[in-house]
Amino acid sequence: MELVLDRDETTAGESRQRRSLMDVSYRMLGSAVEAEDVVQETYARWFALSDAQREEIERPTAWLVRVASRICLDVLGSARVRREQYVGEWLPEPLPEDGRWSSQAAAASSSDPADRVTLDESVGMAMLVVLDTMTPAERVAFVLHDVFAFTFAEVGEVLERSPAACRQLATSARRRVRTAQVGGVRQRNDADVVSAFRAAWETGNLAALLAVLDPAATVVADGGGKVAAALHPVVGDADAAAFFLGVRDRARGLEIEGRVVNGEPGLVVRLDGEIVSVLALHVVRGRVSDVWIVRNPDKLRPWRG
Repeated sequence: MELVLDRDETTAGESRQRRSLMDVSYRMLGSAVEAEDVVQETYARWFALSDAQREEIERPTAWLVRVASRICLDVLGSARVRREQYVGEWLPEPLPEDGRWSSQAAAASSSDPADRVTLDESVGMAMLVVLDTMTPAERVAFVLHDVFAFTFAEVGEVLERSPAACRQLATSARRRVRTAQVGGVRQRNDADVVSAFRAAWETGNLAALLAVLDPAATVVADGGGKVAAALHPVVGDADAAAFFLGVRDRARGLEIEGRVVNGEPGLVVRLDGEIVSVLALHVVRGRVSDVWIVRNPDKLRPWRG
């Protein structure tokens, strides 16, 4: 595991430590706000220890990550109940720019690199959506082992299960990822595809939209019941194109800007100068296969600051 800092940490080291905890927690929860709460609670538990107890801990950051992971496990369990009452579709909270807190986050190393995903892939919206379909235990096992290179013995300490059981959880989670066909090398022309989608939407060009959308394209919007948003996924290129043209016709004056969303080419939509939507797009074989639209204002706070 690469998240261990020296006991004699500098201010810079402490900052890296906090970012590492955010890296782990965000991937487990899909919410920066909840991840921040987890990090705060983790440090509260650290400082609740006596000096002697803290001195006995050989790897402080490893201890903090384990505690944060256990808290995330509890949050994931309660989140399932809360999402049953959520209005419409629930999407992870999008992050500005590269979507990471740490450029020095742990590099996953393994004798079998095929069983790993990179940090970039793990924070993409497509991956986060798949992670949200996993059981809490699967998600924790997958994030800790496949992304951050924890051993299954270390994962077992968090989940209170045997290493063999944790291996099975990670295998099951990995199967979900492969079935969803998430991951792989990002193509150089992905940004061009997103730009073409943007241009077609801005100009209201139906033919151009259909040319850039995958025939089975899916659009999912998250308004959280606080702003207008489609309550159910829109499926198929014709319906998706009609959806975006309808948005354009109803809300004149929209400004669409290309931005990096969770480390990948995306779009930000402004109305009267205020960000009202963030779009993450998944490009497969040169066409947009998925569009995730986050409109819930609570999830747009990092973009409005």
